[in-house]
Amino acid sequence: MKIILRKVHCFLYAASVGLTYAICLPFLYLLSRNTRNYKYMNAIRRAWGFVSSILVGIVYNFKYEKAIDWSRTYIICPNHTSNLDITAMTLLVKNNNHCFMGKEELLNSFVTRLFFKTVDIPVNRESKMSSYRAFKRASEVLANGTSVIIFPEGKIADDYPPRLQEFKNGPFRLAIELKVPIIPVTSVNTWKILWDSGVQHGSKPGICNIFVHEPVETAQLTLDDADDLRDKVYGIIKQKFE
Repeated sequence: MKIILRKVHCFLYAASVGLTYAICLPFLYLLSRNTRNYKYMNAIRRAWGFVSSILVGIVYNFKYEKAIDWSRTYIICPNHTSNLDITAMTLLVKNNNHCFMGKEELLNSFVTRLFFKTVDIPVNRESKMSSYRAFKRASEVLANGTSVIIFPEGKIADDYPPRLQEFKNGPFRLAIELKVPIIPVTSVNTWKILWDSGVQHGSKPGICNIFVHEPVETAQLTLDDADDLRDKVYGIIKQKFE
């Protein structure tokens, strides 16, 4: 009975996401015609994520190790166990001046296609050329003052319960090259509310606890420090998650 209720809740959540997105779509489409409107697209995405979650009893609780100065530009590195992590990150960045780097397959999804054709950065991690183009674009948007959200694990792993997977080097080399601080973010329990897409284990109402760590500065680092930076951020998130 429990799994049936979780599957029903997951269906309701998917319906909530789809229906609220359909309401937002005409406005998003009009805004997407001009890059100057991307902040407004993020504002709508933020509201859409909040409303679609709250309608099925999912809320987000953020705790901060230190207050974040959102006038600065960051690379935001969260762990990734749930589709809810994406909504959590849109709610985290208060100034709406951000974009995601995500897997190329998101170009084929009804609710993410428009964003990944405009605001966000698709990447095929199996292709060196695609990765090069994606990180080149990321460096350009960072240089223009837009924060970039990158899940350093690269994907939601198949392990259940989830374990923190190895981090890719890309975000950390990029942070050092541009002297941009990294914000480690630990998604503590979103997988308990909805793991991955919810297809296997369903979902349930609840509070997603998100811990925002103090930014890690990179101004004094060189590319030789990239592995150490990666390991430092991994350790910060791992300690809180596990």
